[in-house]
Amino acid sequence: MKLYLDTSSLVKVFVAETGSDAVRKLVARAAAVCTSTVAYAEARATFARLRRAGQLDASAFASAKREFEAYWPTYLTVNATGSLCREAGELAEQFGLRGFDGIHLASFAQVAREAGIEETNFSSFDDRLNEAARGLRRTLARRQG
Repeated sequence: MKLYLDTSSLVKVFVAETGSDAVRKLVARAAAVCTSTVAYAEARATFARLRRAGQLDASAFASAKREFEAYWPTYLTVNATGSLCREAGELAEQFGLRGFDGIHLASFAQVAREAGIEETNFSSFDDRLNEAARGLRRTLARRQG
């Protein structure tokens, strides 16, 4: 089973917060973890924001970055190409998403089309994005079935 993580889920792998244990269990069971290349910048920005806000001390911040850098090369990443960004724009419009959420949804769609929708799970801590992923999953299942 492939697991697609948006940035809200990806960060929870490296920072202890609500939902971290659940995401780590999903990651441990996945045959492959997938995300968009834009998640790199988003995750690093999130670690820095948490540090500035005092939610991560210096040690936890350094640990999160170090572990993230160690694991990043093991993830299957989807490049934010021009065609993927155009699809992301369409999906953002269709589902009322922000731009980067559209990129994550389009990236998930690419993974699901390649691996098969039944072989691909999606994880996010954004309710709107999860709802959009469920809708997209139904659409892809109809097309693949």
